[in-house]
Amino acid sequence: MTRVVAKFGGTSVGTIERIRHAAGLIADAVARGDTLAVVVSAMAGETDRLLGLAGEFGAGLGDAETDVALAAGEQVAAALMALALRERGLEARSFMGWQAPVFTDGPPGAARIAGMEASAFEAAMAAGVVPVLAGYQGIAEDGCLRTLGRGGTDLSAAALAAALGARCDIYTDVDGVYTADPRIEPGARRLDAISHDEMLELAAQGAKVLQARSVEFAKSRHVPMRVLSSFLAAGQSRGTDIVADRDIAERRVVSGVAYARDQARIAVLGAAPQSGFASQTFALLSDAGIGVDMIVQAHGREPDTVNLEFSVAHRDLNRAQSALERGLPGLRISSETGLAKVSVVGAGLRQRADVARSLFGVLAESGIAVKVLATSEIKISALIDNDAVERAVRALHAAYGLDQIGN
Repeated sequence: MTRVVAKFGGTSVGTIERIRHAAGLIADAVARGDTLAVVVSAMAGETDRLLGLAGEFGAGLGDAETDVALAAGEQVAAALMALALRERGLEARSFMGWQAPVFTDGPPGAARIAGMEASAFEAAMAAGVVPVLAGYQGIAEDGCLRTLGRGGTDLSAAALAAALGARCDIYTDVDGVYTADPRIEPGARRLDAISHDEMLELAAQGAKVLQARSVEFAKSRHVPMRVLSSFLAAGQSRGTDIVADRDIAERRVVSGVAYARDQARIAVLGAAPQSGFASQTFALLSDAGIGVDMIVQAHGREPDTVNLEFSVAHRDLNRAQSALERGLPGLRISSETGLAKVSVVGAGLRQRADVARSLFGVLAESGIAVKVLATSEIKISALIDNDAVERAVRALHAAYGLDQIGN
């Protein structure tokens, strides 16, 4: 008997028929002898609809009342899933985040899971009841409801799996993790297995299969994960296992190519090298809640000056520039939009300096200029023009032989 937390995303519960199909997958797993708990997202499009309603009153993400409105989407989906399971002849009960409870800290709209009390789920499962948790939500120390940010239901599922000592199955609209977005690269291959570290980098660099924080949580708590398709019949999805690095049998140099559109580049120009402006720059951005990527510092054109360049999401550009202009008077702040980030990820990069050389060569042969480059142990990212993304993904996918995986 295997304990499993099964998470179903918005497209997997987007209609009544999709909910019924997901309930069938759960019923099949129970019939095989597995013990299940379920976590659901809001029905596809519902979070945006509720956010739009809050916007009619001038509220947005980060407002405590907006959190209350947004959490209703998962509440509805959890109740409907419980009803669908009852229709299948199973005992089921929905749980809201505050009923578990799921404890959070951090601000509205971007809270973090601080802990989870799983005794109610343990009791339900022991009694033959399938518990269905409304994901994406929990309660703060003051008892107020909080949401976990976009993709937060993945995090809810990973946390519940850790609390229950269970495997975490993430059901989505694709049959596992692919070497690239199949909509861009028809030759993309499904991976049988990928390490937590590789999946974390792919998610952070733009792959939308899983939320990065959920992978990080699963890695730190040693939670095994699988990505499966909810659009196939029971037993038909082969999926991808996300496991510890030591459990990867085949050590690939590159496991995938990811991309993220709508990036912007900001440059802070002409600072004195010893002025401490870099730490001040990032403190200003941190205080404004703005994430920064792909940082480069170089000598300025003027003697004894330095320039600092970095990328941010385009949606954060105006806030970032405003924060820097207020906090760094006298320095020139410039920006560039219409950019995208393309990344190659693989555990084998740790020992292969030639991969960076190949990336530059492949992009140059395709007529794609690299504006900023960033690296980590298992990732190389390049900032390029937005209209070159598809060419870059295809070229890199072919150059690293990713279309041959599994052949």
